[in-house]
Amino acid sequence: MTTITSRTFNQDASGAKRAAQNGPVFITDRGKPAHVLLSIEAYRRLTGQWENIVDLLADPDAADVSFEPGRLGNLTRPADLS
Repeated sequence: MTTITSRTFNQDASGAKRAAQNGPVFITDRGKPAHVLLSIEAYRRLTGQWENIVDLLADPDAADVSFEPGRLGNLTRPADLS
């Protein structure tokens, strides 16, 4: 957990984003917590949102995921016209 001031956040947003990869970043305003910066993964875990296929394919870490789709077999069948 990291705490930074609003001023620091404005001056180094990329540093705050890097810190958010390790846990929540609390951003203070006049010494009091005002905002929390989370990674998208932490946010989705917190809210229970599931990723869709587009998000999964856009993930740069997706190349590390092992995926072996099963065979579809025969997709055509003769029509039953009786």
